[in-house]
Amino acid sequence: MEKQMVCINCPMGCRLTVQMEGNTVLSVSGNICPKGEQYARQEAIEPMRVLTSLMRAEGREAPLSVKTSRPIPKRLMMDCVQEIFRHRAKLPVQVGDVILANVCGTGADIIATQEIKS
Repeated sequence: MEKQMVCINCPMGCRLTVQMEGNTVLSVSGNICPKGEQYARQEAIEPMRVLTSLMRAEGREAPLSVKTSRPIPKRLMMDCVQEIFRHRAKLPVQVGDVILANVCGTGADIIATQEIKS
């Protein structure tokens, strides 16, 4: 099986071809740098993304900007968004504060990307 994709690691946007057998990557071609090969191998088997979202905060109308502390499986994005929407951040919040630990069992934390004083 062959998968085509465009690398998003740098502005080059290399067009990658991944040869697969089942769930195993046999080869990657089209990449100019090693990052392209690493990206293609991961993307072909388990696409990962950093999730950015908004979260409600206790006693505040405007939402709080948050993100995952590291990439999470793309297939779990909506589950994580739903988990974020079920919680409210407690104020005050500093940039980098962990708001929700280990979201959906991914090992990634939901962290604040903005400061809000109480």
